[in-house]
Amino acid sequence: MIKSVSALVMDGLAVFEFGVICEVFGIDRSSDGVPNFDFKVCGPEPGRPVRTSVGASLTPDHGFDDLIGADLVAIPAIGGGDYPEEALEAIRTAAASGSIILTVCSGAFVVGAAGLLDGRACTTHWMHADELARMYPTARVDRNVLYVDDGNLITSAGTAAGIDACLHLVRRELGSEVTNLIARRMVVPPHRDGGQRQYIDQPIPVRCSEGFAPHLDWILANLEKPHTVTTLARRASMSARTFARRFVEETGRTPMQWVTDQRVLYARRLLEETDLDIDRVADRSGFGTATLLRHHFRRVIGVTPSDYRRRFSCVDCAETA
Repeated sequence: MIKSVSALVMDGLAVFEFGVICEVFGIDRSSDGVPNFDFKVCGPEPGRPVRTSVGASLTPDHGFDDLIGADLVAIPAIGGGDYPEEALEAIRTAAASGSIILTVCSGAFVVGAAGLLDGRACTTHWMHADELARMYPTARVDRNVLYVDDGNLITSAGTAAGIDACLHLVRRELGSEVTNLIARRMVVPPHRDGGQRQYIDQPIPVRCSEGFAPHLDWILANLEKPHTVTTLARRASMSARTFARRFVEETGRTPMQWVTDQRVLYARRLLEETDLDIDRVADRSGFGTATLLRHHFRRVIGVTPSDYRRRFSCVDCAETA
């Protein structure tokens, strides 16, 4: 059970991510039936301000030594990458002595610098996931989820996903009732479906050569038509085998994988920008049936088309503006 929480702060601190940790663990909600946490803000030197990423200062009351012995060490996003060895050693010691380590957004890089990502499942903001995987090649970086619970290491994706990770940890350690009380005060859902995929901008591949690009352009302009490798190869004046091989070389995907992905992305635009019903979206994007659209949309984006529209539709906003 979590009773004590120490939050790490250093120069380059991201204010929102730090605020998430404070909101969940640092506020006295005992009047609502939520147990109080012994909450400490720990920096390089007690009483010495650290600079945040927005140009303001924050002054911790505790030093790095107070990370050690806490039930939970919470690490927000901290820019820069040149982390003090004293902080990294305190994190390592805390983890070795049984502390749960939780990171928000790019706080995963701090844990990586401390050597705690080796061989571990983890995540971070989708914009930084490739860099995290490059810097710590033995880490198993999941780019598609809001958070990863790997026992005594919990890592979360960007910004608001830190709320999801913190509430998940509260649920795991203290139960759903306490989680719901905190979430209600924060006016957030106690649990969100889906993952980072629904927030990731997935552009059309641009690696293809100038000679192959017209074939992709034609497919994109005709997504609603039925396509097979054979029909696409015939249009490109190639054999099916040659076309399939060239397609993988140019895009990194098989022809039908690529077509399906582009149909999903087009369906996503239609859900955001139009009020077409799901059957019509399925028809316009080339899936033909709502059932097939739902299957592939959930596989690629992580949520159903209806859920995605509720979260991201621009139509209602435009009507009420």
